[in-house]
Amino acid sequence: MNKADRIKRMKTPEIDPKYKGRVPPGQVVTERFPILHEGDVPEYNLEEWTLRVFGLVDKEVTLSYQEILDMPQTTVKCDIHCVTRWTRLDNEFTGVLFTDFLKAIGVELKSKYIMLHGDNDYTSNIEVEDLLRDDILLAHSFNGEPLTAKHGYPLRLVVPHLYFWKSVKWLRGFEVIDENHPGFWEQNGFHLRGDPFKEERFSGEDLGIPEDEWVHKDYD
Repeated sequence: MNKADRIKRMKTPEIDPKYKGRVPPGQVVTERFPILHEGDVPEYNLEEWTLRVFGLVDKEVTLSYQEILDMPQTTVKCDIHCVTRWTRLDNEFTGVLFTDFLKAIGVELKSKYIMLHGDNDYTSNIEVEDLLRDDILLAHSFNGEPLTAKHGYPLRLVVPHLYFWKSVKWLRGFEVIDENHPGFWEQNGFHLRGDPFKEERFSGEDLGIPEDEWVHKDYD
């Protein structure tokens, strides 16, 4: 049974009335920060680390970690929602807004679709429009401290308005592509976009749900 099928079998929680309008349907609020990812946690030499912008662009760019840190820095306070049904409120991430990132690198995107690349050959598709909001970050810090390795150090994407699998850990590239091709989880039963308030969890029918998968994961 794949991950999408396991989540479909989970028990659907009821939303606490005090969170009405803030917490998407089918979510449970937690103060913990569950650790969920595919593959081993990477180790890095930041002198060798790079971030690429490539594909359908007017010029390809490869950036060092220091070049990211030299860009304007912003702290965003946001709620995050995982497809495995947990929600964590009032998180503070610090990093570079994607809109500031685009200005800094001076790259013209020649399509409205991007394939996000993380280490461990992880990919996730996203529309450029979803990256141009005022709260989308290339984040290096969480609640005033550097990200831990298990939460995406040295750089992760934060896309608060979509399910958290779109907030790619160990971010290494933005590939501008011609069509909205599915990434890793999208090829394995998850929705192409993933809007939590529309419950865009799966590519097929959402079924009624045993246990919450995230409850048994590690936490930081």
